[in-house]
Amino acid sequence: MAITHSIDIGGTASFEPELRAEVQGDIDKFGRMLAKYQAGEIDDDRFRIFRLNNGIYGQRQGGTNQMVRVKLPYGSIHPDQLDTMARIADEYSRGWGHITTRQNIQFHFVQLDRIPDVLTELADSGLTTREACGDTVRNVMGCHLAGACPFEVLDISAWAEAAFQHFLHHPYAQRLPRKFKINFSGCATDCGQAMFNDVGIVAVGRPREDGTVEPGFRVFFAGGLGANPHAAQALEEFTPREHLMETIEACLRTFDHYGNRDNKLRARMKWLLDTMGPEELRTRILKERKFLMGSSTWPGGVPAIVEERGDAPAGMATGVEVTPVGTAVKLVRSDPYQQWLDANVVRGRANGTVSAMAHAPLGDVTSAQFRALASLQRELRCSVRLTNRQNLVFRDITEDQLPTIYARLVEIDMARPGAELSRDVVSCPGTDTCNLAVTQSRGLADSISSSLEEAGLSEVGDVRINISGCSNSCGQHHISDIGFQGVERRAHGTAAPGYQMYLGGHVGQMEVAFGGKALRLPAKRAGEAVVQVVGRFAAERQAGERFDGWLERSGGAATIGASLKQLDVWPTPDERPDFYVDFGEQGPYVAEVGAGECAGE
Repeated sequence: MAITHSIDIGGTASFEPELRAEVQGDIDKFGRMLAKYQAGEIDDDRFRIFRLNNGIYGQRQGGTNQMVRVKLPYGSIHPDQLDTMARIADEYSRGWGHITTRQNIQFHFVQLDRIPDVLTELADSGLTTREACGDTVRNVMGCHLAGACPFEVLDISAWAEAAFQHFLHHPYAQRLPRKFKINFSGCATDCGQAMFNDVGIVAVGRPREDGTVEPGFRVFFAGGLGANPHAAQALEEFTPREHLMETIEACLRTFDHYGNRDNKLRARMKWLLDTMGPEELRTRILKERKFLMGSSTWPGGVPAIVEERGDAPAGMATGVEVTPVGTAVKLVRSDPYQQWLDANVVRGRANGTVSAMAHAPLGDVTSAQFRALASLQRELRCSVRLTNRQNLVFRDITEDQLPTIYARLVEIDMARPGAELSRDVVSCPGTDTCNLAVTQSRGLADSISSSLEEAGLSEVGDVRINISGCSNSCGQHHISDIGFQGVERRAHGTAAPGYQMYLGGHVGQMEVAFGGKALRLPAKRAGEAVVQVVGRFAAERQAGERFDGWLERSGGAATIGASLKQLDVWPTPDERPDFYVDFGEQGPYVAEVGAGECAGE
């Protein structure tokens, strides 16, 4: 069941024959089920479950409009796959694709009867949508700098690939109580964000008797975001490499056995923490692992692909100054190229390579940009991965290639020094396409970016801003420094778009803190609120101080929220009719929520 596309550098991508045959079986079955559905032989409910398991999601526009979610395990993508994205964007969608916070690429407004053709094009380049939606094991995520990070304990790339291969078409991964998410990070910095997933894996070391360090993992379980975020719990202090895969499967099986199948709102693994308690749930997982060897799906030992590809850490180069990922960046130089180097380039790998970010505002990439990125990747013969902040990173490059990368990115408008700055706002699709959203989150993201630019604050480092159009947290608003959740407000007897503002969320060092509630405010005042908060942070922060440290020193989210209370004022509809129209809309605001097919990314 091997796959070649996810680890090779710069070359072509394809499935190995056995897996290609399985994926073709998925495509053929989709064609047959679609024909039966169109003939009225399959009802809406059964077909909905079927297409969700194949990564096809209905849009709020209804009819035959579909969203296609393409799985990119740990964000890895090849040049021929980038070209495929361009073709799909032009031929089947709206001329662009969208990078999600879970390292997928989505295409919207694809017509239902054209889905089999899209699936075939994807399969020909070694990609699938299988289990990208629905109550399945979703796309396996991983740190975008894995194999290039100077701090990693292990390169988790091959491990994430092994997990993707093992659980694709796995019998326990098809009809779970709810979706199941797996995430890998190569070190405690946790760029992969393992701490709020159903299973989060962080590479760690433990001392041996001879004084050396054994690399392995710490496995966390039952984390999640959504309306009720839960921090993942540590399963055990250390999981050896040879026991990792069976540990993940034991977590999955335990969830399948005990998850709530009667109430979708309380069906995620995180709810088992509330019903069982962490100790009981931990005991059941470890018991499941103990006897898993008797199963035909037992994945014991180090996976073959890890043995073949290796998992040695990148290592830190002697004498090279390293900037930790997430460290505050302040752009003090005026030259645009130097600013890009400061903000978008990570150095420090032992063999002298560097990594460089390509900035994709809101995660949107046009077909022309896809093709240009593919051409650049071929030219450089490097690897490219999607990030969980909806950007792309060129890896395995050398110092003398940086001017070329920068020049090419300037040509396609992807060279802004913003991958870790306040202007790099993350947003879910919102009411553009999602059935569950109540606000135009993408419009708010544009408004916040513009407000920061106008206030001269767009280059303030160490501030992450995330927006979700509803409580499901696809935009991951709970774990950002400044987060917004879309809500319906009523003012002067009229419905209006609003947001709940959160402050102080962050992930790192195998800990997660969810943002605290600051205040609710009109959508049209959110940009002003961000300017005030970022402005205070920039003016008051101490040397090297992070946002969460400044927030705590300033009294916390509620105190900062109280200082913004003057913004939660609603003019009458006659005074300011724009307050009652959402961003990018023409008519009065209406909170239209459709039937939830697959809540949350």
